[in-house]
Amino acid sequence: MPTGIAAKDSNQKLGLLALVAIVVSSMIGSGVDGLPQNMSASSAVGSVAIAWLICGFGMFFISRTFIILSDIRPDLQAGIYMYAQEGFGTFCAFIVVWGYWLMTIFSNVAFGIMVMDTLNYFIPGGFSGGNNIPSIIGISILIWGFNFLVLSGTRLAGAVNIIGTLAKLIPLVIFVFVLVYFLNVNELTCNIWANNPLFPKEYLGSVFSQIKSPLDVALWCFIGVEGAVALSGRVKNKKDVGRATLIGFIISLVICILISILPFGVLTQKELSVIATPSTAGILKIVVGEWGERLINIGVLISVLTSWLAWTMICAEIPMVAAQNSAFPEKFARRNHQGAASVSLWVSSALMQLVVLMVYFSSNAWIAMLSISALTVLPVYLLSTAYLCKLCINGEYNNYARNGRICALISGVIGLLFCLFMFYASEPKYLAMVPMILTLGLPLFFLARIHEGGMKNIFKGNEMKIFLSLIALDAFTGFLFMNGTIKL
Repeated sequence: MPTGIAAKDSNQKLGLLALVAIVVSSMIGSGVDGLPQNMSASSAVGSVAIAWLICGFGMFFISRTFIILSDIRPDLQAGIYMYAQEGFGTFCAFIVVWGYWLMTIFSNVAFGIMVMDTLNYFIPGGFSGGNNIPSIIGISILIWGFNFLVLSGTRLAGAVNIIGTLAKLIPLVIFVFVLVYFLNVNELTCNIWANNPLFPKEYLGSVFSQIKSPLDVALWCFIGVEGAVALSGRVKNKKDVGRATLIGFIISLVICILISILPFGVLTQKELSVIATPSTAGILKIVVGEWGERLINIGVLISVLTSWLAWTMICAEIPMVAAQNSAFPEKFARRNHQGAASVSLWVSSALMQLVVLMVYFSSNAWIAMLSISALTVLPVYLLSTAYLCKLCINGEYNNYARNGRICALISGVIGLLFCLFMFYASEPKYLAMVPMILTLGLPLFFLARIHEGGMKNIFKGNEMKIFLSLIALDAFTGFLFMNGTIKL
């Protein structure tokens, strides 16, 4: 690394507060303001509470996995990639990072759509649907605006994100306090499981089906808990990675639970299930009037923009680290004089711009695409928990820490099982597309390997077997789609 870049890089480190802000911003994005309606669509308050307990329990151990790995292996920068590489080789690591990178790109475009759709509240008809011509122009301006902000250095972007995170929490805290003030305990508890014989029209089915219904929503609210780990190569103190992960997880979990449960104390399940997105705005409008709706919509704008910034930072970092380890073409490893992942960022922004143009032509296809890309984050959690289990089982854990192996193994096993449960809880039609989505990135891997060692060294060790397994999985899922077993 040139001396100038090294000097700049030493001043572009993130502290604990900045890392916590990144975790919270990554987790609390556009989805949090839609939680009341999404969680109550087919579920009563008791089932919603259990769904959060299940997800909170599982994701606690996944976050514990990231905390333990960051503590015992602080040398592994951008851990979500490096954990997969250390545990299962470069090819598996590439598959993970490709899927994760794709997810961040589509998520950022989704943020853009939400921003434009929210602006439509203030300028009716101007940005209708978030995918008309004015919206496309607005999203494009923001994509490149964030591109140049992150290019100016991680420290500046981190400082902006801290301010934005604090600002985004204010409307949510006000929402919680207002609902606590107007809370009707009888309303909250009169039909906890939606099976009270006094309210036969409010029956929603079995408790199990009610719990499973909002599970997907709860699961996806936790995406971003790995934000501090993804930027671990940019931190001042490696110990801050684990601390930030735990603090950010707890803050986000408490906020999400309160926003999901408290509305049942002011409105019925039936009323909540039909409120337009963002449902927090609709609820506050009913409770306190127009100013409440206006406050939440301003909060949505701030919330989405800060999440967008946090994900842009992560989006640029991951391919850069992968390129440094020969999984991506080497040009992705280049950095500018501010130490920012310049090539990776430019390519990411260009791909976001391409997706924005696709959104203009078909919003329905975009929704399906976003659902599929969200599933591609699961391999990150799966391989990270599997790597921790591997370290504990083969005894390698003892090379990095003197104690805690049993607790680490328990965290890894529970996290691993929860990842498998997350796959089970997903819609089959989207789950079946994941192998195909992951296969699309293979040309990048081939380019990196050919540049490194020529055509003869594309696959090393067991990588050919993994590649053939992926192709076989593609063929199998393709067959299921063709014979109608799985329908779009």
